[in-house]
Amino acid sequence: MRDLKAEIHIYQAERKDLDKAAAMFNQYRQFYKREDDLNGTELFIRERLNQGDSVIYLADCNSGGTLVTTGFLQLYPSFSSLSMSRLWILNDLYVDSEYRGLGVGRKLLHQAQAHALQTGAKGLTLSTQLHNVPAQHLYESAGYVQDEEFAYYYLDLS
Repeated sequence: MRDLKAEIHIYQAERKDLDKAAAMFNQYRQFYKREDDLNGTELFIRERLNQGDSVIYLADCNSGGTLVTTGFLQLYPSFSSLSMSRLWILNDLYVDSEYRGLGVGRKLLHQAQAHALQTGAKGLTLSTQLHNVPAQHLYESAGYVQDEEFAYYYLDLS
């Protein structure tokens, strides 16, 4: 049961947090209609943490003395050729459905922004499914604007 006065703690995941990060990533993937694959998500997150090719933040809520991991955010480094600057791709953001509306997602977004500023990045970029209107509202309320200059395309190679 969610506690509207729960304390939210955001921290960067390390190798010791693999189980929590993989579990949240697995839930995130299921939200996007992918199969439950905890073993696969553990392998994927372990590789990201070992190689340092992404930055992962977790959100824990302390509610009534019980610590629960409630959110997950993953950033990938990138660059803008036109501005010749570092960018971060906010690729994954997920908050457990029982803890939505408590500010967990907003705190994770704030942490992503702080990380981008600390690393001298020009900005953050993200995408979400067209039907994920609650996420779109969250992003827009946090200052993100929909790109009107570039159309994004995808080539499926699987």
